[in-house]
Amino acid sequence: MKALILDMDGVIIDSEPGSLEQVFAFVRSKRQDAAIEELYQIVGRTSRDVWTRIAGVIGWEKDWLETRTEYRTVWQPAHPRTVDYHAIFRPEILTILKWAKDRGLRRAVASSTRYETVKMILAEVGVLPYLDVIVSGQQCKESKPAPEIYLRTAKLLGVRPEECTAIEDSTVGITAAHRAGVQVIALRDDRFDFDRSLADGEIGSLSEFIGLWEGHR
Repeated sequence: MKALILDMDGVIIDSEPGSLEQVFAFVRSKRQDAAIEELYQIVGRTSRDVWTRIAGVIGWEKDWLETRTEYRTVWQPAHPRTVDYHAIFRPEILTILKWAKDRGLRRAVASSTRYETVKMILAEVGVLPYLDVIVSGQQCKESKPAPEIYLRTAKLLGVRPEECTAIEDSTVGITAAHRAGVQVIALRDDRFDFDRSLADGEIGSLSEFIGLWEGHR
């Protein structure tokens, strides 16, 4: 391994439950019999994919952009949610990044979230100084589970995909890394019905990662 690539949402920060609950409340305001399981597929995807799925779950005629606009300009201001990123930050990430840096490994984040949002969050929780590269789904033509974001990240790191190890939690993230030829370690999250069958290994918490890697050297 020459490089370590991290997903952000669900790995660096435990953001997915809160975000999902907020979106689910919006969906239920439009379709009362909706089930939260219908939204599991939005986890880890880019904005267009997320809102296309949400519009489909609601079952109305508005397209993804109109759905997102109504959420952001009408519903969300009436139901504000303040996110304390330090409260949902997983501090074990800093231990992993320091360990990787000490061993000369290149380090990156590959996230489906907008670039400026990713950079802001990583700076706030203190991860940014440890990274060589940040890649957002916003910079890619195809979102996870397509491999593009991992192929782009490996290229920017100056390594081959097979020389990278990724930590992912969602089905789409695991699939994207696998399709790119990146070794992927799945961070288990039993709150969601994620398929981890394509992962090369699993950890129950980030504190297990270094031991797993060193045990397979």
